[in-house]
Amino acid sequence: MQCDFFNQQQCRSCLNMGMPYAQQIAQKDQALKSLFAQRMPEQWLEPVLSDETGCRNKAKMVVLGAAHAPVLGADVQTNDSNTLVSLTHCPLYPDDMQALLAYLQDWIRVSGIPPYNKAKKKGELKFVLLTRSQNSGEFMLRFVLRSRDAMGRIEQNLARLQHAFPAVTVVSVNLQPVHMARLEGDEEIFLTDNQHLVERFNDVPLVVRPKSFFQTNPKVAEQLYATARDWVKELAPEKMWDLFCGVGGFALHCASVTDAVTGIEIEPEAIASAKRSADEMGITNLDFDALDSAKFALMHDSVPELVLVNPPRRGLGKVLAEQLVELAPRYVLYSSCNPQTLKSDIDAMPEYQPKRLQWFDMFPHTEHAEVMVLLERNA
Repeated sequence: MQCDFFNQQQCRSCLNMGMPYAQQIAQKDQALKSLFAQRMPEQWLEPVLSDETGCRNKAKMVVLGAAHAPVLGADVQTNDSNTLVSLTHCPLYPDDMQALLAYLQDWIRVSGIPPYNKAKKKGELKFVLLTRSQNSGEFMLRFVLRSRDAMGRIEQNLARLQHAFPAVTVVSVNLQPVHMARLEGDEEIFLTDNQHLVERFNDVPLVVRPKSFFQTNPKVAEQLYATARDWVKELAPEKMWDLFCGVGGFALHCASVTDAVTGIEIEPEAIASAKRSADEMGITNLDFDALDSAKFALMHDSVPELVLVNPPRRGLGKVLAEQLVELAPRYVLYSSCNPQTLKSDIDAMPEYQPKRLQWFDMFPHTEHAEVMVLLERNA
């Protein structure tokens, strides 16, 4: 894959962009094998590959420049000067997403919405957050503002935007008044009646709302969930937990291959999305609770045969890893977007043996990998 932004040193988000894709995969695979050399699983399965272009369903664009010339992209330092680079046509985004981002950049200018300037602490629009449903092609568009001052301009020009792009079906404003490197605030204000997107992976509907975690690469995510379901089906546990369940991707997939699933997630909005999906599917053997995963584990003296965990990049951490060891499920199925913290957590659980590992190239052209490991408690 060729990327002009990478070739012209305007963006370095994809550090492996200049390397043939097959070489990227081989290099990642070897790096992971080196990382897990001391705890090598009995089975090391072939990686699941991504499309090289058009593979991302999310864009998190910082808004730079001035009201008369806004830029969605990056502030690139070259020698002694800084250049604002528009990244609306990043080849990782599908064509319709690129077209919408390019339109939004001009729409912001015509609408007179001033970008936020961190140095001067002035302006309003901090970020544009865009999510695309692969299933429907619809978009959820979020404007992160410093205050409500620019909301009127967004509302006045929203009909023009939706006329140009009818696929924009969910629009909201997120208020982030704090001067810090924080992507979004607590308050979300919807400007459309529709407040969610629906994605479908393997015929499982997943409801996506503004603050719900959702995988970035739909094609690879679909295979990740299907693989987890296949592994759980082989193990045939009567009951299982899904900790850090998000909008319920793993739990909803696995409900068909086990008698009972409990999904746990600290974000109430994500749990509301998961429950909506379960209702649509008519699932009756699946419960969700909006709780902290560590606190949930502490509330139970017994544990099901299998616990699936999909923590954020920081991993399980020492406390939850120790709780799992004490609760002693027979199997732990661990999906991780950070192999380093995954390795640390496995090392903190010497009572468990890695049985099977497969990794998924969720983030092509980078060093990152999504890794799933099946752990079994030593006899």
